[in-house]
Amino acid sequence: MNTHITAKPIDFKFGDYISKGFDLLKNNYGAVFLGFLTTIVMSIIPFCGLLALGNYHKYLRKISKNQNAAAGEIFDFKDFMPYFILQLIILAAVFVMYIPIIIIIAITGGVNEYYNGGGSSFPFILFPLMAIMIFFLYYLLLKAFYIVPLISLKGITDIKTAWNTSKVMTKGNLIMILLFSFVISFLSQIGILACGIGVFFTLPLIYTCNHIAYEDALQQIEYDEIKEIGTQEL
Repeated sequence: MNTHITAKPIDFKFGDYISKGFDLLKNNYGAVFLGFLTTIVMSIIPFCGLLALGNYHKYLRKISKNQNAAAGEIFDFKDFMPYFILQLIILAAVFVMYIPIIIIIAITGGVNEYYNGGGSSFPFILFPLMAIMIFFLYYLLLKAFYIVPLISLKGITDIKTAWNTSKVMTKGNLIMILLFSFVISFLSQIGILACGIGVFFTLPLIYTCNHIAYEDALQQIEYDEIKEIGTQEL
């Protein structure tokens, strides 16, 4: 392919992503829902959750382009290693984040001593630390918003490259991405009003809206090498 990418901040189109994501779900509900169920099944396999998600977006791309798409394609392990490495990095980061908590518990005598009246300082030290950790975790998740599409839809298998690209793409949009995630999460939960079971029929909205956001972002950072050369010659 002669299409490449150049990392730059994305023009995040909040409303368009929600409306077009809803249209994608509404117009292709059966196929989208079947792919969603297949993704859940594959996610049960250890270390395959992110891989299943990435494959689901490949599947949604075919649906959005009116191409033949089979839910079985989600069981594709071609991109396993990048996602496996990514999940190992996530696990390592979580472990490192818990080290201060373990140290504090050890210093204050642990939870048991606290409940026995001997460690009154334990919660007052721990709660602010946990708040900082949660804030930092959300920050990292927002900065990593585009890593999955960069791996699955653009074939960037180097995690460092995908991370650096996603950091640039999300620059100036962290609050918008956070609000977007909250809104589509809320909308996808509407089905819970139907005795709880209906939530399974509305949950795919999260993925279709995210998919529209991913595709638009990738289009914004793409450039065609042949076209660029032709433009320069003119």
